[in-house]
Amino acid sequence: MEKISDRLLNWASILEPTTRLQAERTASMPFIRPHMALMPDAHLGKGATVGSVIPTEGAIIPAAVGVDIGCGMDAVRTQFTAGDLHGRNLGALHGQISRAVPLSAGRYNKKLRDSAAARVAELWELPGVGQADGVADTWPMQLGSLGSGNHFIEVSLDEADRVWLFLHSGSRGVGNRLASKHIRIAQQRCRDEHLPDRDLAWLEEGTPEFDAYIEALGWAQRFAFLNRAEMMDRVAEQVSRFLGTEVARQVEISCHHNYTERETHLGHDVWLSRKGAISARRGQDGLIPGSMGTASYVVVGRGNPDALMSAPHGAGRNHSRGAARRLFTRADLDRRMKGIAWGRSDAFLDEHPDAYKPIDRVMADAADLVEVRHTLRQVVNVKGD
Repeated sequence: MEKISDRLLNWASILEPTTRLQAERTASMPFIRPHMALMPDAHLGKGATVGSVIPTEGAIIPAAVGVDIGCGMDAVRTQFTAGDLHGRNLGALHGQISRAVPLSAGRYNKKLRDSAAARVAELWELPGVGQADGVADTWPMQLGSLGSGNHFIEVSLDEADRVWLFLHSGSRGVGNRLASKHIRIAQQRCRDEHLPDRDLAWLEEGTPEFDAYIEALGWAQRFAFLNRAEMMDRVAEQVSRFLGTEVARQVEISCHHNYTERETHLGHDVWLSRKGAISARRGQDGLIPGSMGTASYVVVGRGNPDALMSAPHGAGRNHSRGAARRLFTRADLDRRMKGIAWGRSDAFLDEHPDAYKPIDRVMADAADLVEVRHTLRQVVNVKGD
């Protein structure tokens, strides 16, 4: 751990100067208490650093939570082993999953199946649904869809050759629109403030605008949770069809990494915003995915108080998407994905493993934040273009 200042602690051994500067600007805000924590996967983000843990008293910075509210990971350990997959055409399983779950930005369900309809019915009853309907009346059809970018669905093997199902997604278009709405409101309210970055505009606790944002956050986080649950149901169904035996869910883990909760740290009652970070209280299960073609990890938290009981949410970008497309070739991506059933498209060049920090370096930096329980190696990787 590196102490950058009294208000900023850093666990990232790979930290670009622009990222450090961005984090220092955020840490300078007067309502940060007791200090910010940068996770090992920290990298430049919009508004605030991705991979940052931001405790605030009496205020929340909407852009520091991010636009994919409630984004996170779900994993299921099944009863199957590598032997059950041996000799089978995993490309066919990739195709089954790709047809069962809408992939890519802007692609949603054409109709709701019963399980999705039941989850939508729950969301209709929650505070905040009026805000959601006001920004995206198509939100019911979005539930059970993956999205694009670094979102994925994977079938993986652990160190004991047990089969895991693993996915990463969030609150889709409706979460993005809710977040964007409240970021604009914060910027309007702070228009006369001298901000180091306009995306550091905040909402003050006790105001109607703050309360509306908290309501939207809660709704979008629940949407994201149910969205992943719906996708996991569909993935499990396709694996059951593929192997001819119903999936037994022996272990289930879910965690999110773009959210705010009321927590107490080092004597301060704060609103804790984790932007690209997971909660890692002592004994708490967590998931840390690597980039496509590399390992992911099932972990348990160590409850590090200086890190505000948090841990990284993944590998963290090392190159922007545009830079990755210029730097990497399809031939090299094919080589790196050898032995994995995947989408085989130039669309995924910006997700090349080397566009991210080395996940083993990130995990080494996180050694005092989490303990690794399982290492997962993907054999099927499904992404949206």
